Amino acid sequence: MPVSTANPPRIAVLADSDTRWKWGALTATRIAPSMEAGAGSGAQVAPVLDGFLLRGRATPTPRQLAEVGVHADSLSEVTALEFLRAMTRTPYDVLVLALVGGGVQAILHGLKRIWEGRTERPVVVTGYVGVVYEKLADGLLLRHGADLVLANSRQDAERFRAVYEGVGADASSVTEVALPFLGGSPYTGEHDPYTVVFAAQPSVPENRRDRTYLLDRLVRHARLHPEREVLLKLRSKPGEHTTHIEELPYQKLAQKLDPPPNFRLVYGNMGEVLDRTDLMVTVSSTAALESLHRRVPTAVLTDLGVREALGNHHFVGSGCLASWDQLDAGHRPAPDEEWVARQGVAADGSYATAFDAARERIGKALGGPGRLPPLAPYYTPATAPGYLPGILARHHLGPDGSPLPGAPAADREPGPVRQIVRRAARGAYRHGVQRVAPVIRRMGEL
Repeated sequence: MPVSTANPPRIAVLADSDTRWKWGALTATRIAPSMEAGAGSGAQVAPVLDGFLLRGRATPTPRQLAEVGVHADSLSEVTALEFLRAMTRTPYDVLVLALVGGGVQAILHGLKRIWEGRTERPVVVTGYVGVVYEKLADGLLLRHGADLVLANSRQDAERFRAVYEGVGADASSVTEVALPFLGGSPYTGEHDPYTVVFAAQPSVPENRRDRTYLLDRLVRHARLHPEREVLLKLRSKPGEHTTHIEELPYQKLAQKLDPPPNFRLVYGNMGEVLDRTDLMVTVSSTAALESLHRRVPTAVLTDLGVREALGNHHFVGSGCLASWDQLDAGHRPAPDEEWVARQGVAADGSYATAFDAARERIGKALGGPGRLPPLAPYYTPATAPGYLPGILARHHLGPDGSPLPGAPAADREPGPVRQIVRRAARGAYRHGVQRVAPVIRRMGEL
C-alpha cells in the first residue's frame, strides 16, 4: 500500500556526466516510493527531483542535458563538498549517486560523517549506467555501503552478490532492476527508407586507425546500399565530454571523407532514433540493449576482434555478433532469447514490474519503525589504508570523511569570479584533450 501523505517524496540525484545523469534521473523516477495525495484519494504524488552535477571534466552542457529529456525541479553544479553541505540543509527521502566508483565511495564516507548522530536520513541508492564488463570487483567494492546497489540484470545481480560475499561484505544491498531508459514501441517491420544506425562510443575503439576503419566501413555500406539511409549516431559534439573522454571525435574524422547523400551524422535522444531504425550496429554500446528491448535487429561488430578491451565480449552467446562483410551481404542477426532474458532487456513484457522490488525496499526503509543504520562501506581506514585515503583526497576529503585543510569552498558558496575561472579551466581541459593531446601523441610517434 502506498504511504498516505500530502508531501511528495523528495529525491536528490548527484551525477558526473550526461549518461550518468540520464541513468540517475530516470532511475529516481522509477524507484520513487508510491505516495497518495490524501487518504483514499487514489491520486499519486509526483516526486520532487533535485539534480546536482558534480563539477569535473565531463560535467554535461545544457545541450546534453536537454537531449536526455529528464525534467528536474532544480539543477545545480557542485563540488563534492558543496553537495555534502547541501545534504545538511535539505531533508531528502532518497539520494541517488550516479557517479564513477571512486566518487560514490567518497560521497558515502562524507555522508557517513555528516549524518553521525542523526535519527533519520535518506535511503542511498547507486548502481551502473549500463553493461558491467570491466573492473567488476573494483567498481562494486567502491559502491559498497549504499543501502541499495542496483543491478541492471539477473546476471549482474548474481555477479554482484558473489563479489560481496567473496570478500565477506554484506550483499543484502544488491537489488535487481533493469536499465531505466528502456522503452518505446516494439519494432514491427522495415521502414521506408530502410535505416541502418551505427551507435558511436566516445572511447571504444580509442585509436585513430580503428575509428577510421569503422567510419570507412559505414560509408562503404551506404555506397553499397544507396536505397538505405545510413546514420552515424553521435553522443556529443566536439568540445563536449561524456562519461569517457573522446579524443578523436567521428565528426573530425568524417571531414576528410566524401560520403554519399544517404549517409548522415545525427544527434538526439536514442529512443527517437530507434523509432526509425531497421538495423542497429555498434561495437559494444548500451544502445544495443535498448535496441534489443524493442526487438530491433541488432549487430555487435566483430571486425576489430571480440575483446575485453572493446567490451563486445559481453555479447558472446547473444547471437548478435557479426562483421561488416556479413551486414553488407544482408545478414540480420537473431538474438538468443535465453541470453536476452538474463541481461535486463525485458523484451518479454516484464519491464513494467522491473523496479517493483527496489521501490518496495525503499518504501519499507522509509516507513519502518526504526531509523536506518549508519552507512557502512566495506572500505575503511582499517580495511584499505593504502587505497581509501587517495580515493577520498581526490574530492578533498580526509580518511574520516571530513574536509581536508585548505579544501576549496569547504565553508562557503563559490563566488562569481570562482565560477568563471572554473568554466574557463574546464574549457581549457577539453581543448587540451581533443586538440593538443592528439598532436603531442602523433609527434611522439614520428
